[in-house]
Amino acid sequence: MQDLRLLDVAGVRMSASQELVTLELYERWAESYPPVSHNPLMRAEQEAMRRLWPAMTARRVLDLACGSGRYARLLAAAGAATVLALDQSAQMLRQVDCATAVQGSMTGLPFGSGSFDAVVCGLAVGHAPDLEAWMREVARVLTPGGVLVYSDFHPQAAAAGHARRFRDSKGGIHSVPHHLHAVGAHRRAAAAAGLTVEAMAEVRVGIELREVFPGSAAFYQRWHGMPVVLAIRAVNPCSP
Repeated sequence: MQDLRLLDVAGVRMSASQELVTLELYERWAESYPPVSHNPLMRAEQEAMRRLWPAMTARRVLDLACGSGRYARLLAAAGAATVLALDQSAQMLRQVDCATAVQGSMTGLPFGSGSFDAVVCGLAVGHAPDLEAWMREVARVLTPGGVLVYSDFHPQAAAAGHARRFRDSKGGIHSVPHHLHAVGAHRRAAAAAGLTVEAMAEVRVGIELREVFPGSAAFYQRWHGMPVVLAIRAVNPCSP
């Protein structure tokens, strides 16, 4: 099943060349990457994220590292007043048709401070080389009282040897480089950025992730209970 081997554990830090490789891989992946949750893992991750969302009606929202815009679609459908979708990959952004698409880096956001009432980021923070710097930048663009909801591949899955892979249109299989962020690192990064973590949720094999797919019986038996995704809700306090 595509994408269920989750994390490349070959090192926590990536070089500049690896960052370029990551972008090139997403440019290649874009051709076959639909703007919806296209496998059981993503659907389980999306369900966990939705449970942490605030009401989106009339809010200004950023879909950060949006990929093909799957969360931008959901945010627009949820009644957000404004949805911006940012990604570094021009090929991915070509699929975004329900939001204002912006090409840029998620670690150097091209927006003014306090631009958004909410930021949503699905399964992309592992591409940030410095989690605290990423969190500070997100906090900067949040309004007072603004909410960040994001997900990451779980470090326990990495410890079990899982890697995030995809098959391109020519049949080639590629592993996407990924920074490994421990659970505690997320809490520390939020605190350093002045955000308050309100909730954390895990997606566990055979529990939250339980959709049937070819080979799922053996997969669930082998990995039952292992957390594969971490979802987090943090808020920017209204006052210091």
